Amino acid sequence: MRVIGGEFRSRRLQSLPGPHLRPTPDILREALFDVLQQRVPGCVFLDAYAGTGAVGIEALSRGAARAIFIEKHRGARRVLELNLAALGLTKRATVVPGAAGASLARHEADIVFLDPPYPLENEYASALAILGQHPPPLVLVQHDKRFRLADSYGALEHLRTLKHGDNVVSFFAPKDNGR
Repeated sequence: MRVIGGEFRSRRLQSLPGPHLRPTPDILREALFDVLQQRVPGCVFLDAYAGTGAVGIEALSRGAARAIFIEKHRGARRVLELNLAALGLTKRATVVPGAAGASLARHEADIVFLDPPYPLENEYASALAILGQHPPPLVLVQHDKRFRLADSYGALEHLRTLKHGDNVVSFFAPKDNGR
């Protein structure tokens, strides 16, 4: 696993062996950040279910002012902290231990990235319901192509999808965003 673009382009990231994590594939991260290129510089990026932090670190590498990482798994959090330290990013990052659902409402961000473990389908709806109460400007949800998300969650509505292989990233934004 590596950083795809920006300041830390091509730098390797440590990962955690075993079935605990499913990192966002490099090619999907590249396509995602190609779409987000105008929105990331200067933003606050929240990476929920962060794993070892590849998506949030990509955002920092591409100019995000700060990133918040929420991760429950202790081993993944440790690797995430090592990755941040190796790149000198600890001052621009906040690592929040614990379940994403309990932490989402307490952290404001411009862009929220959700990537719960695919088998935990109920995590998608509960996290999106929390975010739909006080929606951030943009919510990105990575999920399996066979899993269907609703068209809206509270004040959030589905805008578009980005597909690669079995992975999909669904984009959600506040309903009253001027469209």
